[in-house]
Order: sequence, then C-alpha cells, then structure tokens
Amino acid sequence: MMMLKLFGIVIFCGVLSHSQEVLSGLSCAVSPGAMQHVLSDAILQKGLLQQHLQGLMLPNIMGEGGLLNSPTSITGLHLVKVRVPRLSVVLLPGIGVQMTIIAKLELGGNCLVGLVSELIGILANVNITVNIKCTNFESGTFQVVIEDCLCVLGTIKIKLLSGLLSLSVNKIVLKQLTATLPSLLCPVVDIVVNLANVEVLRTLNAVFPIGTAGTIHYRLANLPFTSGRFLGFDLDGAVKHVGGSIVPHDSSPSALPPLLDNLLLLVLRQGFLNAALSFLLQLAPQTFTCPPETVSVAAPLSTSTCPRFPQCPVCRDTNLLSIKLTLSGNPLILLEENKATVKVLVVIQVLVNPLDGPVINLLLLKA
Repeated sequence: MMMLKLFGIVIFCGVLSHSQEVLSGLSCAVSPGAMQHVLSDAILQKGLLQQHLQGLMLPNIMGEGGLLNSPTSITGLHLVKVRVPRLSVVLLPGIGVQMTIIAKLELGGNCLVGLVSELIGILANVNITVNIKCTNFESGTFQVVIEDCLCVLGTIKIKLLSGLLSLSVNKIVLKQLTATLPSLLCPVVDIVVNLANVEVLRTLNAVFPIGTAGTIHYRLANLPFTSGRFLGFDLDGAVKHVGGSIVPHDSSPSALPPLLDNLLLLVLRQGFLNAALSFLLQLAPQTFTCPPETVSVAAPLSTSTCPRFPQCPVCRDTNLLSIKLTLSGNPLILLEENKATVKVLVVIQVLVNPLDGPVINLLLLKA
C-alpha cells in the first residue's frame, strides 16, 4: 500500500490494471462528485469566497421615485454576509470544468428617500456559472482560465428600517444591481478559482519519504483532460535514493480503466511500482536458530523449525542449526487482470555451528 494526498484527499493506493496492459507511472481520474467536493471545500468551506467578497463595494444607486415621488439614493452599499452558498460541477468533454455557485448576498447601506434617511437591507439571490479551462502547461504546473462567466440575478428582497417601501425603489435596486453585480462578482470568482488551483497543484506535485532509503516525487506529466465522466490527471513519478540518484522506470502513458461509480480512481503502473518496491521492501538478512533435535528431517523449512540430520556427524556434534534468509535482487510486482502479485527473490541457507571450527553451510537454495 502507498499513501498519496491528492486534492486534499488522503488515498491509500492499491493496484488497478486494464486488461493485460502493462502499466507504468501514475494516472488519476476524478469524478464530478469528487471535484465538486474539492472545490466546495477550498472555495466555500475554507471561506475563500467569503474572504474575497468581503471587501465588495457597490456603486451608489440613484433614481427618481420613492415616497411621494421623491428622489431616491442608496449609498455605502456593501456586502454584509454570504448566505448558504452552494457549488456544483459539470465536466465539459475536451474543455474543462463548468462550476456554478448559487448564493444569497446580504447587502447593507444607507437609503435617502426625499429628506428621510434610514438603513436599507437587500437580500439578492445570485447564480454564477463559469467555464474553467486548463492551459499553459509547463514543468508539472498549469494555469486556469475563466471563460464565459455568466452572473444571473434572481429574486431581491429589500427591507427599510421604517418598513415603508415603494415599488419604484424595488425597480431601481433591481435595475442597478443587474447592471453592476456581474462585473463585480466575475473578477472575484476568477481570483478565487486561481487560488484554489494553487492548492490543487500543491497536491499534484509532492515529495514524500520512503523510510530512510529515499523519496518518491510525483507531478503532472501533461495537461489534465476531461471526458463526460471524469477529469483525468496523468502523473509521472520519480523514485530517488537519498543521494539523489533516480531509479529508472518506464513512464510511458496508458489509458485509464473505466471510473464506474468511484469518486476517485488512481492507477499505479507496473514500472513505477517496481521502482518504489525496491525501496519499500528493503529486508535485512534474517537468521533463525534452534537445537538440531527439535524436528525431523522431513519437517518443512520455516522460520520456527530446523531440520535434524542424524546421518551427519557434524550435525550431531553441533550446538545449533540456523536458517538464514537473504533478499536476492529487487522485489517485482506483476499485474494481471484483477490480480497483483509481489515476487520476492530470497536465498535460503541452512548453517551448522560445530562445537569447534567454522560455521558450515549445509544447504543453499534460491526461492
């Protein structure tokens, strides 16, 4: 098992294969649900949208109307609070991600109707839809570009401290906000999406240690790609020794298996896994000892039993028998349909320790 962190989600990676294809490197596919969770967490739950909307100042609203046809002016209009925001995501094949934010903006300011001045509160429903496209890939990073930002103003509720409100004030506010809000909100969403992208890239370009032997460094190999069902990321990994030398492996790309109903699918390819396993399975030689009379020669070799050799004078005159297991070469992982096998090559030695004299190697075999 290997632990990776992608998009703020910690994943314990297994092995997935597609038909009999030999895989190398890394690939990741994210469903709309997973991407929606990530963007919602970064933009809404962590307060990124609220933070950048907080300084939003709207232009003064001036118009004729109000009580007794008096002129109306609304000044100092600012954002008080963003209520119950919701975020949804649709994948656009070959283009990118379409993100929609639905929120209620609570605005406050001062309203002057004729000679009467009082506080005004406005609750405006907004629906912001943007297409997010990935571009300018270089050295594991990319930029996001906001295209076709559409901001639709829904119902508006206006409350004056006195409770007196004319239809003309409502029409003036609706007309002015419809004209000004899109030009104010779309740039804010652009900033927020780019900041969220920095967080995403941080998880797509990471280094983590493999014990004390070295590190694994993985990053994007090219631009993300989209289908109607998932957003795909082709990653490449480098397995490095502590000194900096890289364990070579085949990093050619391959197609991802179907995403099915999973939120996230991560494919670790065979070449990359073999390079990582050479670090993960660093087994020191293991030696097991026991008195020679404990078992018969017919007993199987194991980590807790030792054979007896009654026909061997040297064996009878020894205090201990020992079995030594030593790793021979790097472990290999073999990927098959619905199956992954780790092959570990070892050398097995059966040793005797005479009462006087050097240790004698009775048996040597590879397994």
